[in-house]
Amino acid sequence: MTLDVHKKLQELLALPAETEWVEFKAARGEFDFDQLGRYFSALSNEACLYTQAFGWLVLGVTNEHPRHTCGTRYKESQDALNKLKHEIAQETNHQLTFYAIHELLVENQRVLLFQIPASINGVPTEWRGRVYGRHGESVSPLSLSEIDRIRAPLREDWSAQVCSSATLAHLDPSAIEFARSQFKEKHPKLAKDIDGWDDMTFLNKTKVCLEGRVTHAALVLLGRPESSSLLIPAVAQITWVLKDEKGIEKDYAHFGPPFILGVNQVFSRVRNLTYRYLSSATLFPTEVKQYDEWVVRETLHNCIAHQDYRLGGRINVVEEPDSLLFTNLGGFIPGSVENMIHRDAPPEVYRNPFLAQAMVNLNMIDTIGSGIRRMFTIQRSRFFPLPDFDLAEPGRVKVRHLGKILDEKYTRMLIDHTDLDLDTIIALDKIQKKRPIDDETFARLKKWKLIEGRRPNVFISAHIAAVTGTKAAYIKHRGLDKTHYKALVVSFLEKFKQSVRGDIEGFLREKISDALSLDQKTNRIRNLLQEMRREGTLTCEGHGPAAIWRLAKPDSNQNI
Repeated sequence: MTLDVHKKLQELLALPAETEWVEFKAARGEFDFDQLGRYFSALSNEACLYTQAFGWLVLGVTNEHPRHTCGTRYKESQDALNKLKHEIAQETNHQLTFYAIHELLVENQRVLLFQIPASINGVPTEWRGRVYGRHGESVSPLSLSEIDRIRAPLREDWSAQVCSSATLAHLDPSAIEFARSQFKEKHPKLAKDIDGWDDMTFLNKTKVCLEGRVTHAALVLLGRPESSSLLIPAVAQITWVLKDEKGIEKDYAHFGPPFILGVNQVFSRVRNLTYRYLSSATLFPTEVKQYDEWVVRETLHNCIAHQDYRLGGRINVVEEPDSLLFTNLGGFIPGSVENMIHRDAPPEVYRNPFLAQAMVNLNMIDTIGSGIRRMFTIQRSRFFPLPDFDLAEPGRVKVRHLGKILDEKYTRMLIDHTDLDLDTIIALDKIQKKRPIDDETFARLKKWKLIEGRRPNVFISAHIAAVTGTKAAYIKHRGLDKTHYKALVVSFLEKFKQSVRGDIEGFLREKISDALSLDQKTNRIRNLLQEMRREGTLTCEGHGPAAIWRLAKPDSNQNI
């Protein structure tokens, strides 16, 4: 429903003077930016405390009674107002910014209504690292008791609550069996002990159940599909949607508990196609999958761990031709992605601590806080765009993974500048996506000649600096052609006569392109050996890792 801003202004004018979540300012001329930010934090927090969806800051109206319009010249262009929204987001802990800035004329006077979202339940809104509130007519640090009231929902761990009507029979036996295997993998020293535990003992020790009672976390991770009704009004569901290039839905599927198995089912739906780069002249590896499997699983596991199930929404995975979009309900508690990357440590507070700990014990996630940083590092090593975290919408986290190259110059830069730190790579990624960067970063990238142009038309430099070992680095990342690797295998077997596959893999692994993961290298070597066997170059006796590989007899060799 479209907001009638004139009607809304009249409603605000009719409120009593002591209303904590509304502030009027004359602001006939300029208005201090830091003061604006403190009001943003204060009104956001007060709106939460008073169960309001929004706080309001009104410029161009006097605060004395009776209030009257005086007009404001603050940020008179629409571009300036749009830029202001971005500038505010850079200084808040959740990249929160104005939901909207309404501009209207009242008695021929210009009035601005800043619509400020309430702080996310459980997490006070910060401005430049400090939390503000209203005390009478002044803005000052939020009191400890008020902070405690905002944080109260987080202490009510929904995932730890016992479902009184649920029993062991409501859990999926195949999910429990898989959970056992995952627990053994994470705790190999306990493998023998685990086999002697009955199911409830196992679930108690892995902290999925509490003293023999089935928790919400147990139903989410291990529950039978039909047991999801026991969670109502909470919802535990993952929805996969396939859209075409026009955004039209082509297919969809819903996945309920057990989520420990559902992640694989969702991933099997994703069309993880092989992405082929243009040509060797572009310095790109020959081919790579659109999406790294670990990155996709980590993202989905994080959605499960941090979803606010009480809101009754679904976790969504939207597959488009060149991207995957993940969304879950609940604000991003650490505040900003940059904060998580720089700290590289676990957050102090979790939305579902019991569920998160259960997922740690079952080898689904870790709690050392390195997951997001590793996502960025993996995408950097693949020369793909970095993950996009969209935290602009209060109470929802969106993460998009792009499955294509956006800017070849960005990829060239990563190949030739292997020493770039992650902050610089994040900044270059913003530039290729046409996102703004701060003045200090802009100056640094300009000085290093990594970017060209003038704002707002900044782009990654086409110039590739001459650095020591550039050719060697290029070969290391691009890899050599298949004929070269076949010749290396022949040379290896000529020297050692025979070998198991593992020794051949060890010999070739360091010579295969660094753009590939360890699993991808292993698969490439395995396929290479099979191709040489089919060509008649090699023979193989036995099956699996213990099979013996030899050169074929000279009369059966073919050119490689």
